[in-house]
Amino acid sequence: MTSRVPFYLLISVLIIVGMGMSIYRHNVYGVPWTAGQKHQVWEVEARVEFEANGKPVKVSLATPDTQEGFTLINENTSSPGYGFALINTEDGRRAEWSKREASGQQILYFKNQMLVDENANYPIEPPLSDVTPAVLDGPIKTAADALLEQARQRSADNVTLARELIKQFNDKESQNAALLTKEMSKAQAIVAILSLENIHARVVGALQLEDGRRRQSIIPMVEVWDNEHWQLFNLDTGTEDSFDNLLIWNQKGTPLLEVMGGTNSQVRFSIIAQDISPQQATDEKIQAESLLNFSIHSLPIEEQAMFKTIMLIPIGALIVVLLRVLVGLKTSGTFMPVLIAVAFVQTQLVPGLVGFLLIVGTGLIIRSYLSRLNLLLVARISAVIITVIMIISIFTIVAFKIGLVEGLTITFFPMIILSWTIERMSILWEEEGAKQVLIQGGGSLLTAVLVYLAMTNDFVRHITFNFVGIQLVILALILMLGNYTGYRLSELKRFKPLVKD
Repeated sequence: MTSRVPFYLLISVLIIVGMGMSIYRHNVYGVPWTAGQKHQVWEVEARVEFEANGKPVKVSLATPDTQEGFTLINENTSSPGYGFALINTEDGRRAEWSKREASGQQILYFKNQMLVDENANYPIEPPLSDVTPAVLDGPIKTAADALLEQARQRSADNVTLARELIKQFNDKESQNAALLTKEMSKAQAIVAILSLENIHARVVGALQLEDGRRRQSIIPMVEVWDNEHWQLFNLDTGTEDSFDNLLIWNQKGTPLLEVMGGTNSQVRFSIIAQDISPQQATDEKIQAESLLNFSIHSLPIEEQAMFKTIMLIPIGALIVVLLRVLVGLKTSGTFMPVLIAVAFVQTQLVPGLVGFLLIVGTGLIIRSYLSRLNLLLVARISAVIITVIMIISIFTIVAFKIGLVEGLTITFFPMIILSWTIERMSILWEEEGAKQVLIQGGGSLLTAVLVYLAMTNDFVRHITFNFVGIQLVILALILMLGNYTGYRLSELKRFKPLVKD
């Protein structure tokens, strides 16, 4: 008989190492156990891409500084082979890269960390010079004067004047606004008109802070000087915007990105939130300094956002093992519920359930027809896959046409998994009847819902992402459950007659 000592030793090692790494990371580096603590840091990564043409390259990117609601605590770059410097100019802070010669596709990264800080110490910088009126000619000047005159009559000061101008630009029936926006952007047009009234205004670039957001573009906004402070305006609503979840990246209205020696340049932003300890906030850094501080935080922000979801999958696997081994719940496919739960995270629970039932139900009807054609397995599965894609496309278009925005997220469902689920359920229906299809389908949905609830729990999301050692503990638990050979809870019904009098 094979000794179980090595097996139990392996489990013990996994638990000890996993818990040790987590405790070490908490005690030494101050990573909190829960997500509810107050110190939060937004990590924002700018990804600069361009095509170099074999000549000297110089790249300049506007960078943010400490501002209302946020304190800059760290910034760095990842750009091998390039010289790099942070420069303070009259037009704001800029990151500059340089290289003697470069050719082909170039990718540069710039990352900074902004601490959420209600008491951020930042200077209020008034305009340095008088307003220079914009040069407008011909019909453009006439349209600008007409818009300004109408806004002037409905306003009392600089702030209300700017608000009324934005309202006019959002009016689709305004021919004057349409004429100006053909020549320049909405933000530039508003700043130009305000300059005719000797009002200081500038176009700034903002980022909407959302955990796990990838490939975000700068949102143009307008700041207006009210003789004491700069007031920020949302160009879509015309209202003064708050800074709670808004980071001003390009603060001085200068060009966001300038590239010399390259073409087709663009910049995209990835954002992720972290909870840090007071000690980390004081030290102004979160760095991976040793192997024991092994952390996903050392990856680029875009990859970190992706791992936010990937690191939750072991939790789903643990729940599936618990339900199948201890409870005896039947599912259609072993880990299909985990993949469906991941889709639910993207679609939200109710739209996801409705979409899943619609796709699988319609797919089963079509699959019943395909079974009459006596097709080979490969051809039948391929036909089901194409059918699922068509079903998803039709449901998405119908949802868009009738105004159900939630229905657009149905595309997050794994199409291949759904196709195999339909095939498996169809065969089960033919061999064992509709009852078994309902039992296994219901078990799959119940498991998917439980996995979804675990994946969307703030504590679970926090601890799986910030403590890699927890994955070793989950692995040890799954190995222990895999060694279980006792009765399942579902078998109590089968043996119930044995305990009756």
